[in-house]
Amino acid sequence: MTVDRTLWFETALLPDGWADGVRIALSDGRIAGVETGAARSGQAGGAVALPGMANVHSHAFQRAMAGLTEARGPTDDDFWTWRELMYRFLDRGGPDEIEAITALAFMEMLEGGFTRVAEFHYLHNDPAGGLYADRAEIAGRIVAAAGETGIALTLLPVFYAHAGFGGQAPSHGQRRFINDLDGFSTLVDRCRDLTAGMEGAGVGVAPHSLRAVTPDELAALPALAGDGPIHIHVAEQTREVEDCLAWSGARPVEWLLANAPVDARWCLIHATHVTEAEWRGVIDRRAVTGLCPVTEANLGDGIFPAAAYSRAGGLFGVGTDSNVQIGVAEELRMLEYSQRLGLRGRAVMAGPTRSTGRALFEHALAAGAQACGAEAGLSVGATADIVTLDAGRSVFSSRRGDALLDSWIFGAPSGSVASVWRAGRQVVKDGRHVARERVEARYRRALATVLG
Repeated sequence: MTVDRTLWFETALLPDGWADGVRIALSDGRIAGVETGAARSGQAGGAVALPGMANVHSHAFQRAMAGLTEARGPTDDDFWTWRELMYRFLDRGGPDEIEAITALAFMEMLEGGFTRVAEFHYLHNDPAGGLYADRAEIAGRIVAAAGETGIALTLLPVFYAHAGFGGQAPSHGQRRFINDLDGFSTLVDRCRDLTAGMEGAGVGVAPHSLRAVTPDELAALPALAGDGPIHIHVAEQTREVEDCLAWSGARPVEWLLANAPVDARWCLIHATHVTEAEWRGVIDRRAVTGLCPVTEANLGDGIFPAAAYSRAGGLFGVGTDSNVQIGVAEELRMLEYSQRLGLRGRAVMAGPTRSTGRALFEHALAAGAQACGAEAGLSVGATADIVTLDAGRSVFSSRRGDALLDSWIFGAPSGSVASVWRAGRQVVKDGRHVARERVEARYRRALATVLG
């Protein structure tokens, strides 16, 4: 294998722990060699290197809504009132605007330390609910945004057919989401065509939720995923649990485990309101729970029992969901703090290393890669997805090893990622994406159209 170039880091988090003087050889976007205790040589990569993280759940178009749903309405506000605002937001915005918004979100993910995104894509139809000439028109715009920004893409076209349990007819606000199985099969095939040859890209499927699919429809979807991942919203809201009980006599995760072939390909998004029997069932199937702590806090969803689940061997990744804020550190911090508030303790997610940050980061790294059908880690043969911290910030002074992760997650300000390499190509330099000016300018024009 011909080495394209080498990067040298003062310290790096490798699969077996921290190492100093790390020289990483790159070839064709992958890691060709890792040497530790090496004298400085090659391109100086930075002071602190980490493997890139997968974002297990994103609705990129919702980035444009951030800050616009925080005014109290005439009644109590909750997830369901927020959803009505989101539906109205979708009345505007064509393919060009959606691509521009998606590119901004993907760019910010890279600047925040995410190098892959599982895009839970359900905005399929035009603003009137009609089909585009190409069913995958918007999917193609998502692929274009990923290509422009350089983020690795796990594209998850979403099957959405109903407004509620029992096959209820969809509402007017859901018109841009709706598909039937034949049309959805065509969409999935087109998504594979669009991502063919795209470095690191993959395609799975996503039944939106148990309320949006019938049991027969859900049974048909795993075959369409092939070897790809399967993601589903489940048990995010207490009303969802109550409605599922009324429909089936079972709770959502309970019903899913009893009626679907849940295994290591599956990622259960949120799963906020679960019993111990349910989350132990998820562990038995080796499925991943996709937690989105910032969005779950923003929407008032509740708190997943992550501490107990993790101690019992449960797998969790983190996602940015509605993208009100975007960053690895932000999601991991909110996850830990939500557990502290619920349990009235500290360092509740810490593992054997006693470092809360290390435990959070490594758990989310491994499970996030699994949930996206990808790989992670700075090891030979892996994709060269590398994130460095801005060691010039005072919060990192006199820190080594796990204290660097703890300080990043719990003490550093936003913007503490210095550089990012995705598949060996530097896409973030000095804290800014290399295409930020162009992407941000296009986003501003899109927002003038959508909100004007």
